[in-house]
Amino acid sequence: QVQLVESGGGLVQAGGSLRLSCAASGSILRIYTMGWYRQAPGEQREMVATITSGGNTNYVDSVKGRFTISRDNAKNTVYLQMNSLKPEDTADYYCNALIGSAYRPPKDYWGRGTQVTVSS
Repeated sequence: QVQLVESGGGLVQAGGSLRLSCAASGSILRIYTMGWYRQAPGEQREMVATITSGGNTNYVDSVKGRFTISRDNAKNTVYLQMNSLKPEDTADYYCNALIGSAYRPPKDYWGRGTQVTVSS
């Protein structure tokens, strides 16, 4: 089994910063693309940022220049550094990873989410 566990969410004032972490554990042969998604109340889940195993990144336009995604392959961990936070960044943030295990094709995994609240 594979698990993704997020940490680092919380309450912050507008203009502040938070750093989210997501560690993958379990039967892992290889981790392909990792990413962060978010879902605000009443909204659909949206991609925030993704990073390939080679380090190529992609961001939703609304966070470009403010958020930075990175990963530590040795620790099977992905990070999201969030700066200049805005109230509209308030959402539950979910970690996602495409993970290959022995004798199985790659599978999409999700964490349980961590809440980020930005006050104005």
